[in-house]
Amino acid sequence: MDTFDAINQRRSVKAFDPNHRFTAAEERQLLEAAIQSPTSFNMQNWRFVIVRDPELRKQIRAAAVDQSQATDASLLIVLTADLKAWKKSPERYWRNASPEIQKLAVGWMVPFYEGKEQLQRDEAMRSCGIAGQTIMLAAKSMGYDSCPMIGFDPVKVAEIINLPSDHVISFMVAVGKAVKPAWPKGGQLDLAEVVVENHFA
Repeated sequence: MDTFDAINQRRSVKAFDPNHRFTAAEERQLLEAAIQSPTSFNMQNWRFVIVRDPELRKQIRAAAVDQSQATDASLLIVLTADLKAWKKSPERYWRNASPEIQKLAVGWMVPFYEGKEQLQRDEAMRSCGIAGQTIMLAAKSMGYDSCPMIGFDPVKVAEIINLPSDHVISFMVAVGKAVKPAWPKGGQLDLAEVVVENHFA
């Protein structure tokens, strides 16, 4: 599917076929696309928690105001990020670069994030947001639908997936085969309302 078609046709679907399963090849294709998403300093701080266990999916559904996509979608992906990825063997993010570039990138990364907890969290949310959109557009191009989910108790979901203390949940994405179309588009704001030239008035 053309990229612009995928962008324009992607919708937040709420009803999925609970019996549909991705093939291993399809799932890998989707996740390989996700890890192409850009991250600051190439630190790849996202961690994609694929919840397969039906009982855990039921628990997440209960923590997500009973949204059916939590149990019925083929894949439920909790997008999390490692807040301390910037200091965990950062040279590995540049292992294919020359020693000079590796030294330069790592030398910049550590002082950029060290001691800046808000920046670390902001970076986690940025990274997960970009990756989530990549997943949804890749799914659409593969003939599947998706739904980004923020309507859940993050503390409860963190308990369910045993989230490490130095990680954070951004949002979840349900992916699968739609059985009902999404609601009609609500309508986009005019570009004149959302595009600012140079600076705000």
